[in-house]
Amino acid sequence: MFESHDEAIYELLKNQGHVGLSASALLRQKLHASGASLADLAVSEGLIELPVLLAAIAALLNLGVLDEFPAELSAEVIEAVPVECARLYRVVPVREEGRALVLVPSDPFARDLAADLAFVLSREVRLEVGDPRRVEQWLEKYYPAGEKSSDTPDAIAHTAVDGFLVAPEDLEAMANRAPVIRFVNLVLAQAIRDKASDVHFEPFENEFKIRYRVDGVLNEMPPPPKSLALPIASRLKVLADLDIAERRVPQDGRIRTALAGRTVDLRVSTLPTQFGESIVLRVLDQSSVQLDLAQLGMPPDVLAGVQAMVRRPNGILLVTGPTSSGKTTTLYSGLRSINSTETKILTVEDPVEYEIEGIMQVPVNPAASLTFATAMRAFLRQDPDVVMIGEIRDHETAQVATQAALTGHLVLSTLHTNDAPSAVVRLLDLGVEPFLVAATLEGVLAQRLVRRICPACREEFSPNNEMLRRIWPRECVTPDGARFYRGRGCAACANSGYRGRMGIYEWLPMNAPLRALVTTGASVQEIRRKAKEQGVRSLREDGLRAVFAGQTTFEEMLKYT
Repeated sequence: MFESHDEAIYELLKNQGHVGLSASALLRQKLHASGASLADLAVSEGLIELPVLLAAIAALLNLGVLDEFPAELSAEVIEAVPVECARLYRVVPVREEGRALVLVPSDPFARDLAADLAFVLSREVRLEVGDPRRVEQWLEKYYPAGEKSSDTPDAIAHTAVDGFLVAPEDLEAMANRAPVIRFVNLVLAQAIRDKASDVHFEPFENEFKIRYRVDGVLNEMPPPPKSLALPIASRLKVLADLDIAERRVPQDGRIRTALAGRTVDLRVSTLPTQFGESIVLRVLDQSSVQLDLAQLGMPPDVLAGVQAMVRRPNGILLVTGPTSSGKTTTLYSGLRSINSTETKILTVEDPVEYEIEGIMQVPVNPAASLTFATAMRAFLRQDPDVVMIGEIRDHETAQVATQAALTGHLVLSTLHTNDAPSAVVRLLDLGVEPFLVAATLEGVLAQRLVRRICPACREEFSPNNEMLRRIWPRECVTPDGARFYRGRGCAACANSGYRGRMGIYEWLPMNAPLRALVTTGASVQEIRRKAKEQGVRSLREDGLRAVFAGQTTFEEMLKYT
């Protein structure tokens, strides 16, 4: 029991005098040999009785204690918690006290558990600490796997067989049923709690998967019944104000909702597949994003260069990288650093991801012929000082951006290229004249997001020769002073060894030698070689800097560079 909280249990035992110095070493030795949890071992060794341990945990977490489980649960109490909710959060209800529902979790250490359950169940919730083994037994007894909530409408299963024959009013009725609403709220609340960037609803022939992406990695949630695929899709489309009867073509929408106590924007994309609609939600939670250049983790020289660049009166600053590499966050942070009453800032985006007070933000609308290029032409008649283009995708947008920079405006934008030197050549490929690129481009920042080692379980280790050859193919000797770190895995990082993400950067400021190369139409290899001669660190080199600083692992660095 409490397998992932050995450190917390050990501190509790030590602080209450149940473990002395001599017993501590013996306990850790037996813990390593047996593979049992520390709580189980402490109880079996007679160091502490289970009721005393549970009471101590309850006092530590400021929760009540369930001294004895009732013989049976009433039907009313069982129906107060849907099956999906009970199994996802590993909780069982034991009684009702007035308007409050008392629940016992298998893991009372879980963060924000009471708040999340109160949100999902739409009622007051109180948690008590009880024997987690009994909780798991009761989950299997009262909420067995594969069972549906008692209020899940039977009609849902029938309509999912041939969704195209369901009338729109029937779809809307299913989407507004209480169990569907609760389940969608449950999934979104967990995604927000875990700081997910995307939530995927994926129908297959025999199952309905829900996955969410945290720190760039997809995690699968306990799957709901396949019969809920159509009602859940309809519910999400109702929230996004999409056509729930149209399931033959992709649709895009947006949901603004209050989740976990804060306002969150969700970008919704639907895609027809063989077994139903795949829906992906992009989570735009401004409260969890640091829109501050100094907080993005840039090396000091890169930070100084970017800060100086966004304060220039004119020119083009490009941020490059693949999708979900933090480009927009970097640009927003740069805009916020110069946002003032003296500066007129306009942006055109697809779509507007985060709203910034004092900045005029325009979403593109191709259906109304409002593209990046047409918006930029209109911007130049709005007397701006700084303009931001969400992405330079074509010759027309690149040409207008160049003209704006030539006429005294600072232009910020993104490109999809592998590194900074490639961005220069990409502008040439889009049809911008070499002399115009040389005259207007002031700097390029290439970036990637890598997972950060969990600080709670970080440890140093010695790499083997195979690992070293992947970094230095010609020799397998660790450079002087180089250290390697990894995350052991703990409760704080869900045993992944990683918690959060950080950026690695390649900063290419344009200067006279580089401009001369661009004017002659030099290749990307020539530009890259000249940049290296002038001290520009590549993404791989900046990744190694982060590895040796103990911020990330070499596996993450190799994955993204």
